[in-house]
Amino acid sequence: MTAASDIAACRELLRGGSRTFFAASLVLPRAVSDPAIALYAFCRLADDAVDLDGGRSDAVDKLRDRLDRAYAGQPLPSPADRAFAGVVTRFAIPRELPEALLEGLAWDVEGRRYETLDDLLDYAARVAGAVGAMMSLLMCRRDPAIVARACDLGMAMQLTNIARDVGEDARAGRLYLPLAWLCEAGIDPEAWLADPYYDARVGSVVSRLLNAADSFYQRSIAGIGALPASCRSGIHAARLIYAEIGRELERGRLDSVSRRTVVPGARKLRLLGDALAQSLARPDIVGDHVEPAVRFLVDAVTASQPAFAPATSPSRRRSAVEQAVWVLDLFERLERRDQLLRAGDAP
Repeated sequence: MTAASDIAACRELLRGGSRTFFAASLVLPRAVSDPAIALYAFCRLADDAVDLDGGRSDAVDKLRDRLDRAYAGQPLPSPADRAFAGVVTRFAIPRELPEALLEGLAWDVEGRRYETLDDLLDYAARVAGAVGAMMSLLMCRRDPAIVARACDLGMAMQLTNIARDVGEDARAGRLYLPLAWLCEAGIDPEAWLADPYYDARVGSVVSRLLNAADSFYQRSIAGIGALPASCRSGIHAARLIYAEIGRELERGRLDSVSRRTVVPGARKLRLLGDALAQSLARPDIVGDHVEPAVRFLVDAVTASQPAFAPATSPSRRRSAVEQAVWVLDLFERLERRDQLLRAGDAP
């Protein structure tokens, strides 16, 4: 079991450097908030290690060593490492999930480009699908179909992030849009990256990416209905608010090069109401489709079993607002630039 003192130290770490998550975690049921804080704090320290080391490849290697130690039951003598080791044991989080996240970070370090959508989904599976899978386990849902839907939601959010941040990424020398799509639109990827601009052709590529994200959002709905009742409204809210970024992009002519898209607060409130209503609807059949990019994550969960059964649901139902703030902040913190590429930037 994870020591209460280690969780308290992780909370203090987040209080100082991740104020939004810390505030949201205070209103979460302890059965969910404690393990989430342990995972989150470990990722926060991983961010710091990458930023401070300077040599990013070396930093990723060191993170893999920390994973080795955590999974061997011999974590480094720090509260975050000890708490992380306790959580991965308690919830039987297979090594393949955090390892996939580190592999995605390594791809970022390499400056890897993605020729096709399938190639990009391989990346999204690692940096976001793995997070969705881990969150499913923290909510005590490890059925393969439900885990697959959690991965779908994570990948949808990642594709939305990429569509929203095209200009910001390009100005930092990063390009995540499928190269084949750019070429089909008549855009030379290297020339465009050297001098990024927006026109209708760029907009058409962003539109294709949003359409792909929407298909994953749609498929995730049934999985949300299979979560504990007290978690559904928050996850629905996260899905709706993130998907609305795409709708806002469309209202702005799909220009994510010269402007950053933000969902207005009033619309977020309306979406939170929609999320509450959807959480009360009769759940759909989850379906057994598994996206090829996340098959290795689902298989890893299927092959693992918890040493004992944690509580299956939080002790008290939280508001959609509280849950949505937490989930959104967790996913955003685990974005590629917050994880590795935006050195020294605190949330």
